[in-house]
Amino acid sequence: MNKDICVRCGEGVINIRVGAIIIKDDKVLMVKNNRDDYYYSVGGRIQFGETAEQAIRREVKEELGFEMEVDRLGFICEAYFYGTIGDKKERLVYEPAYYFYMNVPEDFGLKGNTFLEDGTPEYLEWVPIDAEKTIYPEFFKTELKNPSKEIKHIIADER
Repeated sequence: MNKDICVRCGEGVINIRVGAIIIKDDKVLMVKNNRDDYYYSVGGRIQFGETAEQAIRREVKEELGFEMEVDRLGFICEAYFYGTIGDKKERLVYEPAYYFYMNVPEDFGLKGNTFLEDGTPEYLEWVPIDAEKTIYPEFFKTELKNPSKEIKHIIADER
């Protein structure tokens, strides 16, 4: 049984997500695939019964093959956008997401290999914070240059 919190709501979809902020040497670890022309954060959907912190620890372990501890919650982002794959294709998606700064161990190495819901393979890449690449969430490009200890609330509306 799929326990991911992704629910149809009228003609739209509510997708509750977590994302990891993994920074090392002024680079952030991002996910890429060969289908899309952008990078996105490590993370995924919260499963029913999980807290956001439990979800990000599970997602990091699944995607990286490595356990990491949460440092702190950095952002809550409410995003509206139109889906591009699966049950969200061309539907308006409301996605509240919790982004956590992770404690990166000194011996951290990339081991993960994951797949999107349509079977497309994903790979990991260290992306310089100021790189001229398209990344999601977009606020990473500005907010990660000068991290704050405060939890920031972001609205991203692409309707």
